[in-house]
Amino acid sequence: MANEDVTAILKAAEERASQSSLPYRGAVTPKEAFALVNAKCARIVDVRTRFEAEYVGRIADTPLIEWRALGAAQPNEGFLSELAKIGGKDENYLFLCRSGVRSHAAASAAAAAGYSGAFNILEGFEGDLDADKHRGSSGGWRYHKLPWIQG
Repeated sequence: MANEDVTAILKAAEERASQSSLPYRGAVTPKEAFALVNAKCARIVDVRTRFEAEYVGRIADTPLIEWRALGAAQPNEGFLSELAKIGGKDENYLFLCRSGVRSHAAASAAAAAGYSGAFNILEGFEGDLDADKHRGSSGGWRYHKLPWIQG
């Protein structure tokens, strides 16, 4: 991927954040996230539960830091300390959850803690519910046929 393409993706992500008054650097689509990771200028951090990652599917070689454990009422108190083990505060992190809600909270917390490259992956791994209350039919990482594994 050319530097111009990476720059265009980052600019679009930052414009989305500005337009929506997001507290973090930007918001990317699943395809943009995939392109940034392939260009080696960002890393995805999965913030879903271990159960979701194991049984619904996950992106290979992606660290998992639960934003909220299965059944927990509060966010993971160790989230930021676990994030610090992955890399520095000046790196680009693309937070991923099921639909983009928990990843928004994770990106917000990371930005508030000084992570300058916090991004939310819009649509998440499975996307929003459709009219039949199913996920995966209108958006998300899997919907866009991006690589993932199960188990």
